[in-house]
Amino acid sequence: MILGCTKISKSFGTDVVLTDVSFHINEREKAAIIGVNGAGKTTLLRIIMGEEPADTGSVIFANDASVGYLAQHQDLTSEKTIYEELLTVKEDVTELDRKMRALEEEMKHLSGDALEQALESYTRYNHAFEQKNGYAYKSELTGVLKGLGFAEDEFDKQICNLSGGQKTRVFLGKLLLTKPDLILLDEPTNHLDMNSIAWLETYLKNYPGAVVIVSHDRYFLDRVVTKVIEIERTQARVYEGNYTAYSQKKEQLRSALIAQYKNQQREIKHQEEVIAKLKSFNREKSIKRAESREKMLSKIEVLDKPVFDDAHIHLRLEPQITSGNDVLSVKGLAKSFGENHLFSGVSFEVKRGDRVAIIGNNGTGKTTLLKILNDLEEADAGEIRLGAKVHIGYYDQEMQVLHMEKTLFEEISDADPDLDNTRIRNVLASFLFTGDDVFKRIGDLSGGERGRVSLAKLMLSESNFIILDEPTNHLDISSKEILESALNHYTGTILYVSHDRFFINRTATRILDLTHEQLVAYTGNYDYYLEKKEETEARLFGTGAFTAAKEATESKLDWQKKKELQSQIRRLQAKSERLQKELETLENRIAEIDEDLTKEEVFTDPDKLIALQEERTEAESKTEELMEAWEETEEALGELV
Repeated sequence: MILGCTKISKSFGTDVVLTDVSFHINEREKAAIIGVNGAGKTTLLRIIMGEEPADTGSVIFANDASVGYLAQHQDLTSEKTIYEELLTVKEDVTELDRKMRALEEEMKHLSGDALEQALESYTRYNHAFEQKNGYAYKSELTGVLKGLGFAEDEFDKQICNLSGGQKTRVFLGKLLLTKPDLILLDEPTNHLDMNSIAWLETYLKNYPGAVVIVSHDRYFLDRVVTKVIEIERTQARVYEGNYTAYSQKKEQLRSALIAQYKNQQREIKHQEEVIAKLKSFNREKSIKRAESREKMLSKIEVLDKPVFDDAHIHLRLEPQITSGNDVLSVKGLAKSFGENHLFSGVSFEVKRGDRVAIIGNNGTGKTTLLKILNDLEEADAGEIRLGAKVHIGYYDQEMQVLHMEKTLFEEISDADPDLDNTRIRNVLASFLFTGDDVFKRIGDLSGGERGRVSLAKLMLSESNFIILDEPTNHLDISSKEILESALNHYTGTILYVSHDRFFINRTATRILDLTHEQLVAYTGNYDYYLEKKEETEARLFGTGAFTAAKEATESKLDWQKKKELQSQIRRLQAKSERLQKELETLENRIAEIDEDLTKEEVFTDPDKLIALQEERTEAESKTEELMEAWEETEEALGELV
């Protein structure tokens, strides 16, 4: 066991957050803490880290266990670059490297005992350097940065100039490189795109330590965790398995508790009826029997009625008018912001009843595409046509459809002037706004609260074509499931952008992947997309394949230009093969040097030792140069073919 929490309780004034919460985490175990918004998940992490005192209870760590914690928001103010900031984690390695380089220079001028002492120190430093994986620390650092979605041209950005989400990613990178025995992560996927989340999943699954995650990302939890700790109504219950296993067991437990309570209530009622009947006979024998039954009934341990966290939004979407079969037609759409080319030649159609998810990495233009469809942004080129009787309802993650100066009551009233006061309050109550909450200004609400107001307006709009931009942001798991159910029962048409893979899997009938400045279509849900992605991209964008756009361009080239293009491709292919062979030769030589450095006749001979170290350093430097040249060649080749 690496972490034990025993009977932890916490209140803020009269607000009880945690009551007798107990669980343990074993070494290498991956666990999730889940619950509705406000359940106390973050408070529990802060108590574990000692940032918040518990009212009662204890937190125990294994002896000498190192612990790392990623909070939801990081306030890094460093003047360092992103790369330099992560490099601080490897200060012990870089210090050993510096000492070794200094000794190499010093040993050139030493002899006798002084040389022997220096050689001993060098051997000790080199052993420690190898133990800390020193020869690979640069590639490890670069791998983490790229995995978390930073491009190489961003490595030199200063921390102080980064957004809040970028700072959180930097802090997560430092935490992963530190490799503590136990990692606590609070919503680690909030600022990651799909590729980065997939990378983090693999990293955490193979992580040699224990991990505790607070997250609403059900797909992520399904792939990473083997234990779920649910906080419900201030108490904790532990379930073995991933999120899907938890969900199934939770429903079984819920059904069993309700059935158990109903059966006992039915039995109690039956006994009370029998007792009353016996007493009505008014005979001594019957009265004694009734008293005997009353005594037995008094000894029953009456079960409390099961209570669950049912304070969820109530969402029902239904179009008032049925649209034509052709809902949306997009042809040749293009958009750039200066030198930043988002997409071009984008064409697709949406039919009535479709539930289409648009996915893609951050910055590819997904939200911009939705804004263009909603006349909030102008396209550079292309044609957009709506079908007959199509009425759009738009859910905007930036909440531009809301009026910050209005109260909730005014926002709903103005959205549908035919609603009376009672109906407005009922609508807001179904989205968890009650009492004086309805007079709060939109501008004073949290992101999650504004999202609920937008969903309320969407429900009232009775649109037959709903366009949603990241609708699950700020929603807890239960609210996501309610939205999923509403969309799956919706008889209109849906087009949405989302990075929530579980949500996409449950709702999408088609997926449009915005990649390589184009939309690639997949007929199916997210699992189907994953199954077909590699094969489809290889066919469309891989070596020797042509995209439709490139085919159209090439067909316009005359014979001479085609010949020049083919010649250029052959030259690049030959260069790529040559660079790969040189890289293989260098890597083999580095491996030989590493083996020689372990031999006594080498590490006891300073001249040989220094010579080999210098050769290795030069080989590593040459390897990096060749890798860069190979990557540039492959990139150029990819653009041509």
